Amino acid sequence: MQKRKRQDSFLSKKEAQVTIFIIIGIFLIAVLALFFFLREEMGFETSGGGETNSASFLQTCLEEKINEAVKIISNQGASINPFLYIEFKFSDEEGYTNITYLCYNQNQDEYCINQEPMLMKHIEGEIQGYISQEVNGCFEDLKISLEDQGYEIDSLNSHYNGFDVELIEKRIIVNIDGDLTLTKSEQTTMQEGFKIIFPSRLYETAFIAQEIVSQEARFCEFDELNYMMFNQNYKVSKTSTLNSTIIYKIEHRDSSNKFKFAIKEKCTPAD
Repeated sequence: MQKRKRQDSFLSKKEAQVTIFIIIGIFLIAVLALFFFLREEMGFETSGGGETNSASFLQTCLEEKINEAVKIISNQGASINPFLYIEFKFSDEEGYTNITYLCYNQNQDEYCINQEPMLMKHIEGEIQGYISQEVNGCFEDLKISLEDQGYEIDSLNSHYNGFDVELIEKRIIVNIDGDLTLTKSEQTTMQEGFKIIFPSRLYETAFIAQEIVSQEARFCEFDELNYMMFNQNYKVSKTSTLNSTIIYKIEHRDSSNKFKFAIKEKCTPAD
């Protein structure tokens, strides 16, 4: 009987130890997951390994130009240099802004026509065009910075091959296609491919603009009050002008992110 009790006691202790190890394992996994999540949310990522400082340098170098692009695009309705637009001034603004028509029809009694059916791709292209020279310049500045830190750069195996822009939820991603072969203290390393992330709500506000344009083009109206009831993080307002133009303004309530655009139509909303 005593031997049986000792065995039961041994098994209980062993089971307790296994349980503790499982709890510790789950805790470590949670900590690692939190670490990677926070690193992503803080603003930048790198690919290729070991070039965190280079990615940070590129992010700092590009940040001002990215912010400029987002501000212009948000204020002007998705275009840096709009072709079809209305000059408009809100009462709380100092000057007039050229606001793009995303949905337009100059004829009487007709629904508007969507002018940018691929709105996200259009915005990505606008950002890419606006920051193109800056990205090239920042990559060259990075090489100078690395040389100042004592690195030798193999010019034959170091190239800048361009970049692309991705607009996704909460982020603007700049993927730089470049590679650097560096030598320092007789050790050679290669850095290739830089993924720079900038926090932004441009995707979300542009997505709402897409939905508004879609409903205006189909039904000649958009119920902003009903929309805000189910999407309380965003405020949607509209201002009518004398020439059948409606200016929409979308605002993210917890940030300064806004998106303005215009539509022009003259029709009777469907019942």
